[in-house]
Amino acid sequence: MPAEETAPPVTAFMLIKTKPEWLAMTPQERVNAFVTQVIPAIKAKTTGVRSRFYDTEFYSTRVTDVWVWEADDHDAYQLLIDALRETPFWDRYFEVVDLLVGAENGYARTYGLDPVAGITT
Repeated sequence: MPAEETAPPVTAFMLIKTKPEWLAMTPQERVNAFVTQVIPAIKAKTTGVRSRFYDTEFYSTRVTDVWVWEADDHDAYQLLIDALRETPFWDRYFEVVDLLVGAENGYARTYGLDPVAGITT
């Protein structure tokens, strides 16, 4: 089956590291900060974004968490980043170590091939 003709969503792997201010809060204070300071800013600035969050601090000292974002298009992704930068998330609670942005199976779309990397056994 050939690759779809629609534009792929933008996927961003946001590699982040917790900062002392975040770690000084209790778990409930962290949830409250996220729900009251970060999520409303995202919802006010953009639509068409989804996320998943992965803890990695038990495997890595450079990056403590990976936040995976999927945006319907580049505009939604840009608005997301702009929204995050206006919250304490960005550089106060977390250091954004790196952003790895791509489109899933981009090579297959470029060459009209079936994706070969998505393996299920």
